[in-house]
Amino acid sequence: MPFIRNCFIFVCLFVTFFTYAQERDKPQKGEGIHAFLRRHNRDNNQYYQKFVKRNKGKFGKKNALLSGVFYDLPPIDKDSDKPKVSDAPEDLDILDTNISGLSGERNNIERQTVKDKKSKSGYQPLFGQKYAHYTILNDELKGACFFLSSGHGGPDCGAFAKVNGKILCEDEYAYDVTLRLARNLLQRGATVHIIIQDPKDGIRDGKYLENSSIETCMGSRIPLKQVKRLRQRTDKINALNRKAKEKYRRAVFIHLDSRGKKKQLDVYFYYQDKQKNKVKSKRLSETMRGTFADRYAKVQPGRGFSGTVSTRNLAVLRNAEPVSIFMELANMKNEFDQRRYILDDNRQALANWMTLGFIRDYHNSK
Repeated sequence: MPFIRNCFIFVCLFVTFFTYAQERDKPQKGEGIHAFLRRHNRDNNQYYQKFVKRNKGKFGKKNALLSGVFYDLPPIDKDSDKPKVSDAPEDLDILDTNISGLSGERNNIERQTVKDKKSKSGYQPLFGQKYAHYTILNDELKGACFFLSSGHGGPDCGAFAKVNGKILCEDEYAYDVTLRLARNLLQRGATVHIIIQDPKDGIRDGKYLENSSIETCMGSRIPLKQVKRLRQRTDKINALNRKAKEKYRRAVFIHLDSRGKKKQLDVYFYYQDKQKNKVKSKRLSETMRGTFADRYAKVQPGRGFSGTVSTRNLAVLRNAEPVSIFMELANMKNEFDQRRYILDDNRQALANWMTLGFIRDYHNSK
């Protein structure tokens, strides 16, 4: 009996040790607490508090995770729900970049946008069947006009990456984020011109967005040659800008970068260096960067934000007449950056954070 009892105790201790060992891990390079917990299927804020308490004394400045240190994970609560992302720019906790982290008509589909003042709703078929109808939440961007241009399109897919055997193209992900941003801005009373348009692909949920080459520049075929392609979209923006009555007008260029696989990038921003727009363009870029830094400080304390603001002699910034901003959302080839654009919740969060940045800049401009 003593032998059996001792064996039983040994087995219990072994199982306990094994289970405990399975609930410890070291952070990956660049991971903050939220990213670390999400990698271990612990998404809710309750896990963050338990994790900090359980590992007291094992953090760097502002609760930063230390490289090479094993951290104890709190037990999983099977009844907890994954947080959801709403259309409001404040509900952004899902963004996790620290793991680094229709209508068949093709001629100017944008003209079909309709706002029903009685029901305070709108309809934009470019958003796709699921998202075409939207509610106008408020008028905080009334008097603001945006010209949104997603990178590449048509015969040019832009940068690309191979993930799980699938080829992912820059133009598809930039377009999806652009549509989500457009919907957010419309919901807040802004006038929005979607420069690059796809009559088939609306806002798409899911990870892997199939590539196509049917995008147009508001109904016009996109040229193959780069100079003509870039000039086409700035010409369209400038023509619309000259007709716009709103005092606050902003051109927005959204891209994803392509660097070496090991290069992790936070979202970064370029402003115009042209004398007429330089001050406002730089202020917008700095406001956007500050907004991203603020949001990360709130949802992923200790992570930090390394996105930069600088100027660059890009054709679209040089030729666009309205105040402009050029945004690079991620390095497509970096495995940690990829979650920033592959997860549809994160694409929505990117659009939400941009929306908040534009709201801040709009009110600061008054």
